[in-house]
Amino acid sequence: MSSYRSLAEGLQQVLVRSTKFLAAATLLPLFAFHSVVFAQDNLGDKSTIVYPAIYFAEYAPVTALDMVNRIPGINIQNNAAGSSSRGAFRGGRGLGSGGGGTQVLVNGKRVAGKNNNTQAMLARITAEQVAEIRLIRSTSGDLDVRGSTQIADIILFEELSDSSLSVEINTSIYADNRSEPGGSASYGGKSGNLDFLLSAIAEPKYEHMVAREHSILADFLPNDRILENRVREQTQYTLSTNLGYEINANSSARFNALYSQNDNPTKVSRRTVDLRNPGSVPFDEREFIPGEQSNWEIGGDYEYIFGNGNRAKVLFITNENDTASTRERFVVDASGEETKNLFLDAASILQERIVRGSYTMKLFDQQSVEFGLERAQTILEFDLLMGLALDSGTPSAAYGGLVPVTVTNANTRVEEMRYEPFAIHNWRLNSRMSLETSLIYETSEIEQVGEFNNTRSFEFFKPKLDFRFDITPQLQLRFLLDKFVRQINFADFVAATDSEDNDSNTQAGNANLRPDFWWNYNFTAEYRLPDDVGVVSANLYKHRHKDFMQRIDVSSSEDELRAANGNIGTGEMWVLDVKASIRLKMFNLPNVLVTSRASARTSEVNGPLLGDERSFNNFNRGQFDLGFRHDIPRWRMNWGINMTNSIDSGTKRWDIDDIESFYADPSVTAFLEVIAFNDITFRLDVQNATEIDDCRDRTRFVGRISAQILEEIEFNCRGAGRVLALKVSGTF
Repeated sequence: MSSYRSLAEGLQQVLVRSTKFLAAATLLPLFAFHSVVFAQDNLGDKSTIVYPAIYFAEYAPVTALDMVNRIPGINIQNNAAGSSSRGAFRGGRGLGSGGGGTQVLVNGKRVAGKNNNTQAMLARITAEQVAEIRLIRSTSGDLDVRGSTQIADIILFEELSDSSLSVEINTSIYADNRSEPGGSASYGGKSGNLDFLLSAIAEPKYEHMVAREHSILADFLPNDRILENRVREQTQYTLSTNLGYEINANSSARFNALYSQNDNPTKVSRRTVDLRNPGSVPFDEREFIPGEQSNWEIGGDYEYIFGNGNRAKVLFITNENDTASTRERFVVDASGEETKNLFLDAASILQERIVRGSYTMKLFDQQSVEFGLERAQTILEFDLLMGLALDSGTPSAAYGGLVPVTVTNANTRVEEMRYEPFAIHNWRLNSRMSLETSLIYETSEIEQVGEFNNTRSFEFFKPKLDFRFDITPQLQLRFLLDKFVRQINFADFVAATDSEDNDSNTQAGNANLRPDFWWNYNFTAEYRLPDDVGVVSANLYKHRHKDFMQRIDVSSSEDELRAANGNIGTGEMWVLDVKASIRLKMFNLPNVLVTSRASARTSEVNGPLLGDERSFNNFNRGQFDLGFRHDIPRWRMNWGINMTNSIDSGTKRWDIDDIESFYADPSVTAFLEVIAFNDITFRLDVQNATEIDDCRDRTRFVGRISAQILEEIEFNCRGAGRVLALKVSGTF
């Protein structure tokens, strides 16, 4: 009952904290339904909605992304992998099977890659190349993805043979008046049976983060005040190519390659003022963290269609992510002299190699089955060196001239070899119902070599059932039941640097991890309003976790308390998500698209550090979003604003000796876009328009948090301020 009660309380907070404007937007679908449902014809008798190119003509789109953004209810999923902190090593298992939101195909095919940025890919396709966009809401054996809520298939003109060059020049202006240039260029087209696209991107990712912190001790009197400036110099350079070749009417091949350089050297200055001794000299520190990041990926596939319509396909992907950073911290005295007191050098190489073969055959007119095998190899090589300014020990040049300190589980190699035979059955039960059933057997072996040598094998049976029922052409119900096995974050196997806590230089690793998994019970109802007015949907789902990962006590002694991620048992979460995307036709504003979302989330687990019943670590209890987009075709202009706000005090993190709470004010973004002479697009984006900060309260304890002996409470807020980005783009 506590889960239901927490879910209801979370939803109540969402509704209570919504502004009147948000409340109006939430009720908007009801007004829209009342106004048009009886006045318009149905969408049709199929689950696929077709948007021909003429549909977008009045908006004068330049790219396929411009066209997709005009479709109500579209939520494009970006596939690009992240590369920050410990999360750099986390990813889906192999190619995955799709997920929530909208997956994108081009001519019915997906790009054979995991690091592809979907929005960037759409921005490189010119609007002139697009014949139509198909929004597919049913399951089918003819599709290249599985399990997506819906699929946007971008159909290109086959006869188009002209090549085109798309160019974008941009500059970003930051809150500290720093400006950084960027840009991109892509050249694509068709030559005979060959489709090609070449692109180069320089994306500025400069950041100047200012953090302010004050703390109190157990007597609740002021302790100190800290001001920190963190400047990251970063520009991401990416080269990529996508090739497709129609060998003949029955066979085709695709190839893609990507290389990205993303170095992120960082400088930090920190001043601490002791509030207990007002006359004391401030304590100054400086850090220099040169960081190197790069990744590459190569992928391809070959497909053969037999005379009877059956088809065989083989696909491969190989990629590598390299990261390295050296953190050196110096104490700066009143005269400006510097003394080094910390050296941390971390380097990692993460590799992935995937091969997948499948054969799809028709069983009957409305049934098909796909069976095949996927093989995936994932390898992490990680090294960490730490030096401290100790009174005893011999300094070493390899440790920055400081005394080497042993870090447990700091140098290791982890390799996973996984095999997945699978069978996927698609059945169009009738004109209104479809059923997709998947049977997947996973077997894997994880081997760790280094300070700890460990080899373990795992086996999982992963069934999935995806049922969709079109009650009417507008109203669709979906039920999904599946077992999901999560890819272990390889960084959790080994020790890692800790840049979030100045009192803790490293985080411990855990060599005994095993994959966690959960059962997903998912129910969705979607109503598409007639006359393309918009979409309203509600999604309720429950996850029942097994071998769930949370922070556990891995202390080797009472003098050195350490925690790491570890498997703890079971956990449960519920989520209710209500969304609406509505055109204001009922108010004679057909070119205004309003989007709103309200979600409430609750989770429950028996915390291993306190033995209490609590929510998951870093679990967001819910949020509400409101946005609109206004197209003004006669001026060839569009603009919009988006606001996001989360439930405060709901996101927490429990560690062995502290508890953290996270919160932030509403975040607002805005944009203005004008298409001028020769179809040149000018766009102004405003990020963090209200200049909010992300805040964290950290409660530290003496010893373990279970002892409940308060030591200190820290109140920290940080933000990078407002960012303005001006972009000029065109296609030639």
